[in-house]
Amino acid sequence: MRTDGDLRVAVVGTGRMGANHAQRLAGTTQHAAVGAVVDIDMDRARAVGAQVSRIQAAPVPAFASIEEMLAADVVDAVLLVTPGALHERALVDLIEAGVPVLCEKPLTPEPESAVRVLRAEQRAGRRLIQVGFHRRFDAEYRQLKQIVDSGQLGQLLMMHFQHRNPAAPEWFTEEMLINDSVVHEFDALRFFTGEEITSVHVRTGRSTVKGMMRDPQMVLMQTSSGLLADVEIFMNARLGYQVQAQAVFEDGVVSAGHPSGLQMTAQVRQSLAIAENFYDRFAPAYDQEVQEWVNAVRAGGLSGPSAWDGYATAACCDAGVASQQSGNSELVHLIDQPPLYR
Repeated sequence: MRTDGDLRVAVVGTGRMGANHAQRLAGTTQHAAVGAVVDIDMDRARAVGAQVSRIQAAPVPAFASIEEMLAADVVDAVLLVTPGALHERALVDLIEAGVPVLCEKPLTPEPESAVRVLRAEQRAGRRLIQVGFHRRFDAEYRQLKQIVDSGQLGQLLMMHFQHRNPAAPEWFTEEMLINDSVVHEFDALRFFTGEEITSVHVRTGRSTVKGMMRDPQMVLMQTSSGLLADVEIFMNARLGYQVQAQAVFEDGVVSAGHPSGLQMTAQVRQSLAIAENFYDRFAPAYDQEVQEWVNAVRAGGLSGPSAWDGYATAACCDAGVASQQSGNSELVHLIDQPPLYR
């Protein structure tokens, strides 16, 4: 991998998030540059390419497909920002080409296709995929993770999550509450505990009239050691974008996601504007995520969330959607973890 110059990254998918990542790579990320943009909508691809060309003061070619981009041999790595349904084919093609990928979540929309991606990466014999669970790169999440691992407040007993959005678009479905929103909490719980989630139970009760779905919903999770966690997912909260995590320990409580920063309550002491959208809240985390990925790829490896993490959260989402439909607690079914991801 390149160590003698900027890592040339192709941004595949030039919608809102793809354009944002392209601008980040061109203007913020160190030791990286946009080597190409790829989108079936060539007008949009050329427009984004022109924007980053001005930032980099160098032309950025636009391609209509990954195949065309690979044939041109102009990039070293790929940031994949297409809809999840298109990920499996793209990831398998890029793995077979030996190209490192930062794949925005989901890895794939369902566990069966995620397993096929795992198999392709195992055939390659090395990790090439990092999944874009950006909250792992948030400063407060990392502080909370350190407190969990240190044991300074005793054993972690329980976790509570709040995930509130100002308003859901008209096309947003109940299944997307799980697949597109609670997927982040599934990964966050796995990140904080280092354990797999074994069951998911979705409950519904009173709903706001400001939307076309049952909203809000409560999601109860249990990990392999028996730790319980819950998520309030509220897509039409109207108050803005609010993501918070609270960890309950034997000797204290720590909360992340408040405007004032990490809050700790212990020994009878407590050591709060709301963001308008997910980007305002997590912009620094996205910057850190992409920078660490670039650094790792240039060094010849990956250290962030793996394809296994993407698969495990897809399995959690599968159980969550099943629970939405059944009203019962549903088990999370995982294959045996391959040695590549241990």
